[in-house]
Formats: sequence, structure tokens, C-alpha cells
Amino acid sequence: MTSAKALVTGASGFIGSHLVELLVREEYTVRALTRYTSDNRRGNLALLPSEITDQIEICRADLRDAEAISLAMDGIDTVFHLGAIISIPYSYQHPEETVAVNILGTFNVLQAMRQHGTRRGVIVSTSEVYGSARYVPIDENHPLQPQSPYAATKVSAEALSISFHRTYETPIVVVRPFNTYGPRQSARAVIPTIISQALTRPVVSLGAIHTVRDYTYAADTARGLMMAAQSDAALGQIVNLGTGQSVTIGDVAHKIIDLIGRPVTLSANEGQRLRPSGSEVLRLESDNRLAASLIGWRPAVSLDEGLQKTIDWVRDHLGQFDPNAYTI
Repeated sequence: MTSAKALVTGASGFIGSHLVELLVREEYTVRALTRYTSDNRRGNLALLPSEITDQIEICRADLRDAEAISLAMDGIDTVFHLGAIISIPYSYQHPEETVAVNILGTFNVLQAMRQHGTRRGVIVSTSEVYGSARYVPIDENHPLQPQSPYAATKVSAEALSISFHRTYETPIVVVRPFNTYGPRQSARAVIPTIISQALTRPVVSLGAIHTVRDYTYAADTARGLMMAAQSDAALGQIVNLGTGQSVTIGDVAHKIIDLIGRPVTLSANEGQRLRPSGSEVLRLESDNRLAASLIGWRPAVSLDEGLQKTIDWVRDHLGQFDPNAYTI
């Protein structure tokens, strides 16, 4: 796959920046699609080392603009479609924007693939499509139960992608990462929120801490996306990326506090941090056997190792966080 040309949508985001870094190191030619801003902000791409950024072609476009996405796809072998509005609380407040970006944006990517004969597309979904687990571990046949506008848009984007494969033989694979964490993740996510508070405050304030999640380190998720693109057997398939192990948010918080080594207490169920009761996903734990058999992927980074790496990064970039604010 060396010298293949890849387009990464959502390249300036958290997982997107890890994928861009990996692809460049694996000798892909990378075009990074980011949303235009007047000051040309690069998001997380600005945090990559210069030996990576010097090799990236930046393409600025809005996923809702079909012509722009078609132009971005020109000459591309593989597209990794990560671009989306990803915040669940934001989707409560702005469901129309979330629908437009996540569904129409995916449609535009699929149409551009057809137009240009793109060799492979990796459509990045989310474990949130499963809702609260009816059984664990959750395999790819688990019922889909979207419990937020965000999750509903991802179900729709998946369905569009599979329909394009069946109707037009569009060469896609859908990947469902479970809760990814690691360096460069924003305060929107729970793990960097816990870390930034535990480094600076006597009390870590959280919402629900009894919910259970399967946390996957960002480098593992990025590697799984690349491996999905390289597997012919994955065409038309839906694949989980998760560790197969789960832990409560409360237990993760205590683990982080222990690793930091400060006398910090935990305050739970803070009102603004709680989700509507019907929208809160209570448990996610992946069955990753299909990823192992289909694309040869297994997680490599343990939770303890990943949390320590993330703590070290947040400590070095603490100025990017406001531990006293709730970020959606």
C-alpha cells in the first residue's frame, strides 16, 4: 500500500490526526480535508511533528458541499471518512446541523467515490449505534438502538454506505470504533476532562459514573482503520474496533487519580454533565473477533499504558484545557 494516495476527512480532529500521522509514516501520500476557517486553523494537525506536516496536502472544504468533496477526491486511491459532528450533547442542541453534516456529508463522499472510481472507502461510524447493550460482548449483529441524534445520524450514514456497496458495488467498509482516547483528545471527552481536573483541582466533577465503556487507545484505532482499508475481505462488511474489555467511568476516574498521585476526590451526578435518562448509553463492550479474523487487528495498548501516555500529554498541554468549565 506504500505510495497510495489517501484522503482523510475530519483530518484535523482527534482520531483523524492520529490516522494522518500513521499513514504518512506508512508512506501514504495524504490529503487532509479540514473545514475552512478564516485564520486557517489546522486543529490537531498543528500538533503533529514537522516531518509529518511537511508531507501533508491540506484541502479545505465543507462536507455538505458536493462539488468541493468531488474535487478533494480527485486522484485518491483510498478515502478514510471520519469527518462528522461527533459531540452527543452538541447534537441535542443542534440536531439539524448534525443531520446535515453527518448524513449529507457521507452521501457526498459516497457519490464522489462513484464519480472517481475510488479504490476503497473506510466509513467511520461509532459504537454509539448499539445503544445500551442487550448482551455483551457486543458483536456486529447486535440490534441498533440510537439513543441520541448523533447516533441516529451514524446509523443513517452506515445504511447509506452499505446501500451504495450493494447497489453500485462502491468498495466500502464500515468501522465502528468503541470509545477512543489518547493524546490530542479535547475536553469534550471524559478521559481528558478527568485528567485535566485531577491535575489541577481538589475535586473531579463528573456526570454519570456508573456507565460502562470499552476504551481503545487512539493509535490502535488508527491502525485498525488502515488495516480495514487494506483488507479485500472487509469489503461491504461492518467491523468493530474495541478491546473487548470494559470499565465504569468511575473506575477510570479512580485509576487516573491513582496514576497522577494527587489527593483528589470524585463528585458525580453534576446536573449539567448528565444526559437525558433515555439518551444515556449504559454499557458498551465490544466483541472484536471479526476484526481479528477479517483484517488481522488486535489492540496493542493496555488501558494503564494508554492512560499514562494520555496523562503525560495533557500535563504537557494543560493550557489547552479549562478544568473549571464543562465542554460539549
